[in-house]
Amino acid sequence: MKENTEEFYTRLKSELENTTEKWPAEYLYKFIVPADEAKIARIEKAFNNMGAVITKNKSKNGNYSSVSINVVMPNADAIIEKYKEVSTIEGIISL
Repeated sequence: MKENTEEFYTRLKSELENTTEKWPAEYLYKFIVPADEAKIARIEKAFNNMGAVITKNKSKNGNYSSVSINVVMPNADAIIEKYKEVSTIEGIISL
């Protein structure tokens, strides 16, 4: 994995641990992905059976979709693992 990516995850973990008073905690993931139903389905599958609330919206021109996922996560490491899991989807942007 790229060094700057590892730095990002290290910084994210620190921020999550410093700003979250109690675990498990609710977390909101936001992604932008090309408007491809297979890619959106892969994102949804990553959060399947977790009680996640998933909201999808297409861009004005229909080229991209935003996917927001609100889910209760047990700790900062679990949040980061989900980011890593979906990062394998081609064209995905994590916000």
